[in-house]
Amino acid sequence: MSKYVIAIDQGTTSSRAIIFDHSGNIVSSGQKEHEQIFPKAGWVEHDPMEIWNNTREVIGNALSKVNLTRHDIAAVGITNQRETTVVWDKNTGEPVYNAIVWQDTRTQPIVDELAADGGVERFKSKVGLPLATYFSGTKVKWILDNVEGARAKAEAGDLLFGNTDSWITWHLTGGTEGGVHITDVTNASRTMFMDLETLSWDDEILKAFGVPRSMLPEIKSSSEVYGKVHGAQLLRETPVAGILGDQQAATFGQAAFEKGGAKNTYGTGNFLIVNTGEEIVRSENGLLTTVCYKLGDAKPVYALEGSIAVTGSLIQWLRDNLGFIKTAPEVEQLAKSVEDNGGVYVVPAFSGLFAPYWRGEARGAIVGLTRFVNKGHIARAALEATAFQTREVLDAANADAGVDMEDLRVDGGMVANDALMQFQADILGIPVVRPKVTETTALGAAYAAGLAVGFWSDTDELAANWSEDKRWLPSMDAAERDRQMRLWKKAVTRTFDWVDEDVK
Repeated sequence: MSKYVIAIDQGTTSSRAIIFDHSGNIVSSGQKEHEQIFPKAGWVEHDPMEIWNNTREVIGNALSKVNLTRHDIAAVGITNQRETTVVWDKNTGEPVYNAIVWQDTRTQPIVDELAADGGVERFKSKVGLPLATYFSGTKVKWILDNVEGARAKAEAGDLLFGNTDSWITWHLTGGTEGGVHITDVTNASRTMFMDLETLSWDDEILKAFGVPRSMLPEIKSSSEVYGKVHGAQLLRETPVAGILGDQQAATFGQAAFEKGGAKNTYGTGNFLIVNTGEEIVRSENGLLTTVCYKLGDAKPVYALEGSIAVTGSLIQWLRDNLGFIKTAPEVEQLAKSVEDNGGVYVVPAFSGLFAPYWRGEARGAIVGLTRFVNKGHIARAALEATAFQTREVLDAANADAGVDMEDLRVDGGMVANDALMQFQADILGIPVVRPKVTETTALGAAYAAGLAVGFWSDTDELAANWSEDKRWLPSMDAAERDRQMRLWKKAVTRTFDWVDEDVK
């Protein structure tokens, strides 16, 4: 009997393969970064072929480190950067354009055009999302409108569209030799094209966007056998059996299966998800309504999500663009070199502001500068920006739910930063809890795949795997917490209305 499940985690900055055992522990992993392409201000792209080639490489790395073969692997799960849009020729397997990344803001004119009839909430009652550059829909429209010959090919039925889950799955299962063109409900819920109630593509919305239905993948559940790995690949004949968008996968990996269960992932951006059970909850406080997961034939489970565009990528910006640090972990030591932020607040509205503001015209700002301020203060303010933004989406989630969260489960790369996690607990006023396995995104995808093939029996078995590693308790007094939040909110308002007709 196969002893392991492998998860492919196709993320914003890298692709990884992680092998898990039955207890949910990591056995082996492989990782490779891919190029971040910035053709113009506000444009962010990836090379889809580089991503696919890296995916194959990291699978090989993960298997070879522990001398495993396909016979040791029960199933393949996939999790991915959501909303990042790939359009490719189904006959050649070649992308017609680079993948347009979820952070990209070039489609604001398309958002404005579609919002002219009904405002930014024109489709929200059906899809749970406001019109924004964030989601896949405007990106695929941009490719059809701007890549020569793309629209004609699409209308002839020769082009396929998907988030990177669809791109990876299609290649794994055969590509031009019969690869399956599918997505799961969580990824479909981020396109702006799926009706949350029927879990099907909406023809009226597709018509408004000008996107042929023939391009779209078939919508499947998050946990079922979609096909098998094809051909001469290392995992050939292994079932591909689970797909979850990265934030939903992290929620699944945190075992937040009950209504009210929540997690916050600290990655390139931050994403708070609150499980709302089988009920579709419409946010009145700037959160998104999305699908949390769907297991086989069971009813879908929904969620509210607070999406923050820039958190970990702010630290990358300090490293790569400004040269403040040589490696990302150095930011913690730099931040610890000062007692506080020195009155500095960094609002990283590089892609506009996501939840709870949804201000596409906002741009980043550093405020409160004086001659007293040094690199340490700016590093500390950059870390604190992550915690402040999380507090705002948590406040929105509490308001929508009508019940205050008692603690916050956290995961992602930044949770290794003790200074950040302590400040997060302080500014929230509730405990912050880190699990022993922090790679919850990949773990969630592995769980979904394993459930589909009987490697795990049910969600109770998965919940039993979860265990606490560390807990941070708040130590800041309420008056100081309120003062800090008041200044943060003041700083945020300074980023509004920056982009107008003559500012790019």
